[in-house]
Amino acid sequence: MKIITLHTPIVTDELLEHLRSRLNTIFREQRQVDFDLTIEKNGNAIEISQPEMYEGALFILEVKGTELHITRNEHYVDDVNSLTIESILNSLFEDLTDDIRGVEIVAEG
Repeated sequence: MKIITLHTPIVTDELLEHLRSRLNTIFREQRQVDFDLTIEKNGNAIEISQPEMYEGALFILEVKGTELHITRNEHYVDDVNSLTIESILNSLFEDLTDDIRGVEIVAEG
């Protein structure tokens, strides 16, 4: 799990809307693919998946105040789509903070 501090409190629905509005567009441009990722809320978490290609969620994101807990599916850590998504997510998280400190990785493991 990776924990990122955003320095700005956010709510899950705000993150969900941000990802839905940006992630697929950027992903299709970077990977030059013609399919979308599924981005949906499941309880208090947001799951990013592509059910036609992968079993289970690729990423699960949970908002905890100013922290974002990110769980990555261990079966696809070296997959090019998963790596691309992670890179895009990192840039999109920067958009969510209005703090000059940006985002910080608190823990990764």
